Amino acid sequence: MKIGILSSGGDCPGINATIRGVGKTAIMHYGMDVIGIHSGFIGLLNKDIQTFDERSLSGILNLGGTILGTSREKPFRKLLASGDTEKPQIIKQNYEELGLDCLVCIGGNGTQKTANLLARLGLNVIGVPKTIDNDVWGTDITFGFDTAVNIATESIDRLHSTASSHKRVMVVEVMGHHAGWIALYAGMAGGADVILLPELGYDINKVNEAILNRAHRGKPYSIVVVAEGIDTPDKKRPSDYITKEIEAVTGIETRDTVLGYTQRGGNPSPFDRNLATRLGGHATELIANRQFGRMVCMKGASVGSIPLSEVAGKLKLVTPEHDLIIQGKRMGVTFGK
Repeated sequence: MKIGILSSGGDCPGINATIRGVGKTAIMHYGMDVIGIHSGFIGLLNKDIQTFDERSLSGILNLGGTILGTSREKPFRKLLASGDTEKPQIIKQNYEELGLDCLVCIGGNGTQKTANLLARLGLNVIGVPKTIDNDVWGTDITFGFDTAVNIATESIDRLHSTASSHKRVMVVEVMGHHAGWIALYAGMAGGADVILLPELGYDINKVNEAILNRAHRGKPYSIVVVAEGIDTPDKKRPSDYITKEIEAVTGIETRDTVLGYTQRGGNPSPFDRNLATRLGGHATELIANRQFGRMVCMKGASVGSIPLSEVAGKLKLVTPEHDLIIQGKRMGVTFGK
């Protein structure tokens, strides 16, 4: 068999470990031919490829980013908007001309949606979920999430001393447009006093009240962790809005820190390396067994897979019943309500 591998969407720690997991398993265990496709779906449109062997897949396990490059190309966008079939047909033609038996698509929600559309077009496709946001439906965890939480938690840890020394409120903005998984996990691990998530909403008056209550109890500093996707009246950067509102109402000096792309960069954590290796290996197993049109996933401690059709267009969001939220409230953490 001959398989192609591409990575699409935002970069994420663990992509290279996944490429290695898929490629080495395919070459060394199943005797497959493996090609890498550059720059996501753009590479499939342009036949921008390289041939992988065992040596070319060595030394990449611990590397951040992706050796294949990535892009946010969505080849079905015009088809869905206006019925233009040009790009999907080019991809199908190139897939056939390259002699591929399967295409492995490493990516987040948008990539898995595209992978499902390619499967409906007649291509053999396997999806591997990746995103630091941990919001891909159908899997308990995505690689990249653990690394991002580690980076965010370390940053919050470091801000405690500054906040305490200057008796300030420190507002820390982390990634998460629609899902607040990073904010929740890093906020709780970093001992935040207020955690604001897109899924739950918030009342700025409750936030200010919680900070003033801490001050009245002899705790003159607070740590506020906000996901970048929380709503604000002015539609501007949320940490800027929250910072100004807190300082204006409480009178406590307040500063903000935006972690930004640092959460996506650098080497993957050991957990993410092993998770990516497991998911990549299982993707190749599915190919060998000709079980196409599926996305590999984690359910508890086990690696499995689900149909791509069940994943496309869905998000895995934080719910109010999550045990970290319940436990956080019991310990006095404010979630904005």
